[in-house]
Amino acid sequence: MKSLGQYNNMKNDSVACQCGGNWSNSSNAGAFAMNLNNNRTNSNNNVGGRDCESKPETAMVDTGFRGVCCPALSEINTLKSLSSSNIESQTKTSKRIGYLFDKTFTVDNLYEAFLVARKGKRNKRTTLKFEMNLGAELQSLHDELHSGTYRPRAYSQFKVYEPKERIINAPAFRDLVVQHCIYKAIYEIFDNSFIDTSYACRKGGGTHKASEYTQKQMRKYSGELYYAKLDIKKFFYSIDRDILKKLFEKKIKDKRLVDLMCEFTQMNGDKGIPIGNLLSQLYALIYLNPLDHFIKRVLKVKSYVRYVDDFVMIGLALEQAKEFKNRCEKFVQDELKLELSHWHIQKIKKGINFVGYRTWKRIKFVRKHSMYKMKKAIKKFKIESIISLIGHAKGTGSIAYFRKLLIEFQILNLLPIRSVRWLNM
Repeated sequence: MKSLGQYNNMKNDSVACQCGGNWSNSSNAGAFAMNLNNNRTNSNNNVGGRDCESKPETAMVDTGFRGVCCPALSEINTLKSLSSSNIESQTKTSKRIGYLFDKTFTVDNLYEAFLVARKGKRNKRTTLKFEMNLGAELQSLHDELHSGTYRPRAYSQFKVYEPKERIINAPAFRDLVVQHCIYKAIYEIFDNSFIDTSYACRKGGGTHKASEYTQKQMRKYSGELYYAKLDIKKFFYSIDRDILKKLFEKKIKDKRLVDLMCEFTQMNGDKGIPIGNLLSQLYALIYLNPLDHFIKRVLKVKSYVRYVDDFVMIGLALEQAKEFKNRCEKFVQDELKLELSHWHIQKIKKGINFVGYRTWKRIKFVRKHSMYKMKKAIKKFKIESIISLIGHAKGTGSIAYFRKLLIEFQILNLLPIRSVRWLNM
């Protein structure tokens, strides 16, 4: 175990590191063999609806990885550094992985998780308080985890109203550090079992990729064929925690880690997991993974795409679409204790309203709500919102309308070159 005194002195440029070296050294690289004033790139890890090019290092960049409304790519890139070669080989050769807890919760890994957790949050009071006494905080977390006394603290709750009213549960910073540690240890274990066309909260996916895939599949079929679009009623609030735990245990046989993972599923009521936890995004993918495999393996639907709890089956005859809708409804009720909410069976030529876009074979538009938000942002001169909405609309038929509005309100010259380029595409 490394000396913890170095963590408390990380801000002091005059303090010499015991091991020496810096990030450019090959053999002496790493958190404990660097000049402690040389911090890694401070990128934003906030979860939100960024467009795929708003930050070049976000997980939506086309790198072969997946995810929007999920951590930045720089966070996920440390996955391998937190997993031993032993764990990686087990992931490939066995269905259940053991001996994870001790390897995951070392002081080194907690420090790495802290570096990721503080990105975009360095000016927050809770982050500063944790960092001021970093060595003691990390040691306390380490001791509580290994003694079995660790429990997450109460969430800070607040409401958001976009796209609809929801209660967000924000974890304490120390609990966020633990969540990042868990996330990096288990992500690849579960991601290996996900289908390629589940696009939410995965490296290299996101709404743009889901929309592109949807339109590509629509073009394969006659417009007279049908699609079935379904979604789950109150998905996060309806997840059965006992079923979720069993899904954890199918891949992980380390009881201590599974029990700790379940600590971050707890909330008031018999069902549901908190919206706002980093881990809740991954848990949602795990929970609906059986549905994906049912649709692909049992129903044998060739053109299928899912984004969180919205999923679409494309290129079906009318009777097929009705039958598959009924069988999916029965599957989620019997196996996952969930209910379908809205569903649509319609001809492909009528277009699909999915992941924020109204999509046809030849063209797509953003939803009317996004157009309303653009008008509102322009009137209030909210430049950041305007840039985000332009990124969302790039490559769609709505971009010409956005350009017209921006010229009319004389905002075009206030935008960065990248946004102007998208407007002219």
